[in-house]
Amino acid sequence: MSAIDDLPPLRDIIRDHSLSARKSLGQNFLLDLNLTARIARAAGPLEDSTVIEVGPGPGGLTRALLALGAKRVIAIERDERAAAALDYVVKRYPGRIEIVHGDAQRFDPLPYLDGGKAKIVANLPYNIATHLLVDWLSIEPWPPWYDTMVLMFQREVAERIVAHEDDEAYGRLAVLANWRAETKILFDISPAAFVPQPKVTSSVVRLIPRAAPEPCNRRMLEQVAAAAFGQRRKMLRQSLKSLSVDPERLAAAAHVDATRRAETVPVAGFVAMARELADIRSIK
Repeated sequence: MSAIDDLPPLRDIIRDHSLSARKSLGQNFLLDLNLTARIARAAGPLEDSTVIEVGPGPGGLTRALLALGAKRVIAIERDERAAAALDYVVKRYPGRIEIVHGDAQRFDPLPYLDGGKAKIVANLPYNIATHLLVDWLSIEPWPPWYDTMVLMFQREVAERIVAHEDDEAYGRLAVLANWRAETKILFDISPAAFVPQPKVTSSVVRLIPRAAPEPCNRRMLEQVAAAAFGQRRKMLRQSLKSLSVDPERLAAAAHVDATRRAETVPVAGFVAMARELADIRSIK
C-alpha cells in the first residue's frame, strides 16, 4: 500500500508491465509518492479542477492528483505500454480519468474542457519539455485555457524560465515566460528519486498566467528577443541590425542605451521594443 492510496507500489506496476523507461521518449519515472503528492499540492486546491497531465508513465503523479481531489485528469500518453499500465488507476477512480493516446505536441485540450479552465500538472518528458512550454505560452488569444501550470524541468531549464535581467540564465525563454506569466521555482528533486536516474537535478516550476500582460504583438516580441539574444555578447546596436530596422530607434523606445547588451534589458524593455517594431512594420 502506498502513502496516498491503496494501490500497488509503482515499482510493482513497472515490473508487472515491463515498463522500462525509454530514453527516446525522454522518460524518467518518479517513484516517490510523497514527492508526486507534493507536486500535486503545488497546483493549489484540486477540487472541481480538470487537470491536464503529460507523460503519466506508471501513474505516480496521476494517482496523487486524483487522491488529492482532482475532479478529472486528462492524461496524455504516447507510450502504449504506459497507457495499458494505467488501467489500474482508471479502475480505482472510475469516471475521473481519461487516457488520451497520442502526442502532447499535437493535443487540443479544448474539446475536453467544456469551456472551463484547467490546470497543467506534469513531470514533462525532458526531450519535449521546452517545446511544450513555449506552445502553452504562445496561445492566442490570451489569457489561455489554463489557470496554473506546475511542471518539472531539468534545473538548467527551470533557471532559464524564471531568470530576470542580469541573471546568467536570462534569455529568450525568460522574456516570453515572464511577459505572460508569474514564474517561480518551487523546489528541486534529486536524481536519486527517478528510475532511471538522470544526470541532472530536476526542478518544479509554477507558472500562473497574467490576466493582462503588457500589450504587444507576441511574434514581434519573439523576433526582438531572438535577434538580441542571438548575439548576446554584442551591443543592441549590433545585434538588432538583423531586424532590418534602426537599432537605435528600438533601444530608445525601451529607454535603454543601444550600447547595452540583451541580458541587461528587462522584459518591459523587450515589450517596448516589440511595440516599436510593430509600429515600424505597421503590424497590430
